[in-house]
Amino acid sequence: MNQVATIERQRVRRRFLASGLEAGTAPEDRKFRPDVEGLRAVAILLVVLYHAGVPPFHGGYVGVDVFYVISGFVITGLLLRERTTRGRTSLISFYARRCRRILPAAALVTIATVAATYHWLGFIRGGEVVHDARAAALFVANFHFISLGTNYLTAQRPASPLQNLWSLSVEEQFYLVYPTFFAVIAALSWWKTLRVRLAAGLVLVIAASFAWSVYQTPTSQIAAYFSPLTHAWELALGALVAVVTGALASMPRRFAAASTWIGLAAIAVSGIVFTDATRYPGWVVALPVVGTAAVIAGGAAIPRLGAESILGRRPMQWLGKLSYSFYLWHWPLLAIAAEYAGHDLPLTTSLMWVAVALALSAVTFALIEDPVRKAKLLSRRPVMSIALGGVLTAAVLGVAAFELRTNP
Repeated sequence: MNQVATIERQRVRRRFLASGLEAGTAPEDRKFRPDVEGLRAVAILLVVLYHAGVPPFHGGYVGVDVFYVISGFVITGLLLRERTTRGRTSLISFYARRCRRILPAAALVTIATVAATYHWLGFIRGGEVVHDARAAALFVANFHFISLGTNYLTAQRPASPLQNLWSLSVEEQFYLVYPTFFAVIAALSWWKTLRVRLAAGLVLVIAASFAWSVYQTPTSQIAAYFSPLTHAWELALGALVAVVTGALASMPRRFAAASTWIGLAAIAVSGIVFTDATRYPGWVVALPVVGTAAVIAGGAAIPRLGAESILGRRPMQWLGKLSYSFYLWHWPLLAIAAEYAGHDLPLTTSLMWVAVALALSAVTFALIEDPVRKAKLLSRRPVMSIALGGVLTAAVLGVAAFELRTNP
């Protein structure tokens, strides 16, 4: 019995990092990928510099698509590790992890943004943002902004301080479907191996979603930009990289290193060359998306001279850890400040608000995001994590309802 218990403990430990958090990579990969953490830093830098109006990052919005590829890679790695160690896929555990990871910081920033909008921009504007908050809390912000005719790249009216949450809605809509997709494919044990079945299914998703992006962008760019159908292939491509990690780990080191540098260059070129006039996502989104996949794929072989030599440095790792909170905070601060001023902010002022957002991100990560993710009580009881998610969602909806009643 002791030997059986020891083997089981070893199997379970294979899923976790030294911190106790579950590893977001495939079983045959490293438990922690510094290059992936560094890519998060690249993504958030592109987005923040774009929103702050820092030249020459006119296409920094591609950072969102970089995040999508990373997210698909990490979540699939989690599911594969769980399948390997436990022999099953637990949907309740999956959604419990999402609740702990996403909702605490998102709820805090959403409520703070609603309060700040009422205080500095007045009741009318506050009432508009309350509707945005409700949509964000229910993860339908992207559809909400489509219904308003919001043009993310060339907006003619002040952007919502919560407009950046559209991307979070797209991601969560994907994850509403993806775990079931994974579990169904895993159950089809009569055909090929799990990896082959997953790869085949993901290739179909990639082909269909990318084709829809190419088709819809010229005819309805607003819908294409916010639609989960046009972005699903980006998450699926990251998932595919996780699925084939075993094969990628054995690629020649020189080829792997070149792949990481070419991929990083593709991301950088996209962020600089693309502009608000670029028909996006369309087919051009393939440049940053495939570039991101190339960085992650090449990193599986751990090439000594790969892009990890830069991505793995401490400042990049630090910023990568803060990337989620930084993404949440930076846009509300910039948007409210600009609308309060009544004009576009000077670059120095924008950078000041970016610094404030970074400080708030560090505090949010240290006091809320990280402690909740590592909370043993929540991680051991998935139902409690989901209950916490319900409470936080209800809190945002409650604040929105209260503000609408008191400030009609």
